[in-house]
Amino acid sequence: MAKQLDYHAIREIFTRFQSAEARPKGELDHVNAYTLVVAVALSAQATDVGVNKATKELFKIADTPQKMLDLGEEQVIEHIKTIGLYRNKAKNVMKLSRILVEDYGGEVPNSRAALESLPGVGRKTANVVLNMWWQYPAQAVDTHIYRFGNRSGVCPGKDVVAVERAIEDHIPTDFQQHAHHWMILHGRYTCKARKPLCGTCLIRDLCLFEEKNL
Repeated sequence: MAKQLDYHAIREIFTRFQSAEARPKGELDHVNAYTLVVAVALSAQATDVGVNKATKELFKIADTPQKMLDLGEEQVIEHIKTIGLYRNKAKNVMKLSRILVEDYGGEVPNSRAALESLPGVGRKTANVVLNMWWQYPAQAVDTHIYRFGNRSGVCPGKDVVAVERAIEDHIPTDFQQHAHHWMILHGRYTCKARKPLCGTCLIRDLCLFEEKNL
């Protein structure tokens, strides 16, 4: 774990991220808050590309909780069986859809606690939905952010909650809205787990990763 970078280094890092891509976007396809919840829940232990393939036809016919319930669990399984843990995920999709219909009038709630109460929805999923749909600066820490944060010194922490707190505490507020997307994309395509592309990294002079290969 690297030490925590100071304010000036972090501001420069996110200034560069912003210059490279002013408005980064998540890579999960969705058409509304409900399909975003479902897509993010399905993405656990699966790739965004794989989830998008699985939901392409599903969301055409079931883009609301009630339509998903009408479709039925077996048909949901048929659509998502190419992704990991598909049976359990299908059960959770049906359970959360029923709760949304019965307790929330078919609408997706926009508090973290309410979202986390839904089956298959954890803190990361809740934060993604709050950030992407309601533009709330919630920080969804995944494996890419955890790795990047600890390697670089941008947001080091012993667990995902500590990393989330480090993001909130140290990244300047004008970058908070898009911070987790910049870091996810950087971790996914540049600061890779096995072979980080340090030689072409736009923040290599500021990064504290001791094993970086320039």
